[in-house]
Amino acid sequence: MPAPDTGPAPEDAGRERRDLSTLPKAHLHLHFTGSMRHGTLVELAERDGVVLPEALVDDWPPQLSAADEKGWFRFQRLYDVARSVLRTEDDVRRLVREAAEDDARDGGRWLELQVDPSGYAAKFGGITAMTELVLDAARDAAATTGVGIGIVVAANRTRHPLDARTLARLAVQYADAGVVGFGLSNDERRGDTRDFARAFRIARDAGLRAFPHAGELVGPANIRVAVEELGADRLGHGVRAAEDPALLAHLVQRGVALEVCPTSNVSLGVYSDLTSVPLPTLLAAGATVALGADDPLLFGSRLVGQYAAMRAAHDLDDATLAELARMSVRASSAPDSLKTELLAAVDAWLT
Repeated sequence: MPAPDTGPAPEDAGRERRDLSTLPKAHLHLHFTGSMRHGTLVELAERDGVVLPEALVDDWPPQLSAADEKGWFRFQRLYDVARSVLRTEDDVRRLVREAAEDDARDGGRWLELQVDPSGYAAKFGGITAMTELVLDAARDAAATTGVGIGIVVAANRTRHPLDARTLARLAVQYADAGVVGFGLSNDERRGDTRDFARAFRIARDAGLRAFPHAGELVGPANIRVAVEELGADRLGHGVRAAEDPALLAHLVQRGVALEVCPTSNVSLGVYSDLTSVPLPTLLAAGATVALGADDPLLFGSRLVGQYAAMRAAHDLDDATLAELARMSVRASSAPDSLKTELLAAVDAWLT
């Protein structure tokens, strides 16, 4: 997929279009394996003789749709293949460092990277050892790149809710060591979101923020459950709140931010094209929106690509794009001092 245009376009003569890669921003929706560079995937697979499907080699980025369970299964299978190439501690450290480098190149100054340690536990000595490895890798990457990094420990909604409680307790143990929140991911059509309320209560009672996925493959009803039952501070996606004005107003009133991932929404068939992603509706209602890349490895577009895509699809001016960046910072778990610094830097980019 060609890199998105982030600079001036001839048809916009007379209207200043600033370079989006220099716009300071926070990245709040990025999955661990999904953050991997395509080149790194291919290199690690060749190293260990892993045969990658064509969708991850010559046909990359893959053509995906999650409109039905078969489509989601294909998406998950590709994700699992990608996860399988991470075999050493150095692989994990490389992935985190490169994710931070890519965000820095895109203007990212704060990154919240989501990981389910149980998906890697068998290779890396258990969920505790994996969590500690990721946290240590994040500290090293932050020092090297200058991008602040927080870790979101996420449960898998296709597994038993008791597993989620175990992960919530694990997250709590590292609340002062770089874990900033607790999440819930995978196909939201599976399981009952209410069953994970106890796990989120464990995390919230210890001061962690709640970041469940909701409102992507399932509509407004699941958003209500995530907010009322799980106590969501932010919603992974949440974009389908646009279908229910009363719910959207409720989210605005409660200050629940939406992690909108335009490229993945289109790739997975939630919307037919980028112009259908209802960002203008969300902004007009006063919603807090943080654009995210979700899984660049599978969707082919990183952080700045989301800003460029929405600029092109909805003819957003630079003031609106700057406000999107500000909202990403305000909704983040970054230290207050860094938030202040970044908000000032956004103002400087605009003026």
